[in-house]
Formats: sequence, structure tokens, C-alpha cells
Amino acid sequence: MSATENFLTPEEENAIVNAIQIAERNTSGEIRVHLEDHSEKPPLERAQEVFYSLGMDKTKARNGVLFYVGVTDHTFAIIGDEGIHNVVEDDFWDCTKEIVITHFKNKRYKEGLVDGIIKAGERLKQYFPFESDDTNELSNEISKG
Repeated sequence: MSATENFLTPEEENAIVNAIQIAERNTSGEIRVHLEDHSEKPPLERAQEVFYSLGMDKTKARNGVLFYVGVTDHTFAIIGDEGIHNVVEDDFWDCTKEIVITHFKNKRYKEGLVDGIIKAGERLKQYFPFESDDTNELSNEISKG
């Protein structure tokens, strides 16, 4: 089994998917989590590639958010689409990233992702509130590569 397959238990994965569903009840933003073992590329660069390969740039408001985890590399990145970058301050993701990294340093991976996802949803709500006609444009399942 790969490191990615052993990174989270099925119960932990379910808790993360549940956190995505909770976060998306407050915002039209779309949140995804991607896990992979290793990449030769820097985490932000690799996260950009994954973002596009998952079609996250195809949302109506261009407000997708990706939590990228390089499991064996011990890397993490959080990125958002241009719709988010056009309206938020430059350090928008810093507090969310710090929440995740603090948990990760203590090997509490599920807690880091859940808390980070909930925080991202709260932050996105300010700029992209949930509308009655919102649809879930992207899968909430964790992708692995």
C-alpha cells in the first residue's frame, strides 16, 4: 500500500468529506482535498497542476479551493482560483494554512484538514455567500494521485 492509502483511515476521510459539506453550506466556494505520495515539483507548483487536472478552474464563480498534501514529501499547499484572488487580500490563506500546519506538525492530519476546511469555508462566506440556487459543482471526495 502507498503512503497516500495509509495516510488517513476511512473514518478520517469521511470526517474530511463531512467538513467539506459543512463548509460548502455557507459558501458558493468549492473545496477539494488532494493527496499524493511524492512530486519532484515545489508544492505550490504541483498544487496548481492538480487544480487544473481536477477541473477546479471550471466553476461558475471561479471560486474553487484546493488543499494539496504531499504525503511522503511532508508538503502542503492551499490555493484558490482567480475569482477568489481578485477579491481577497494577499495573506487571505495564511491563517488557514497555519491551522493546518500546526496540526500536521503534531501528526494530527485529519484534524488539520478538517479545521482548515471549516476555516476556509468561513473565510469564503464573506466574499462568496451561499445562494439558494447554488449547486455542488465539484466532488467532495478526496482525490489521490
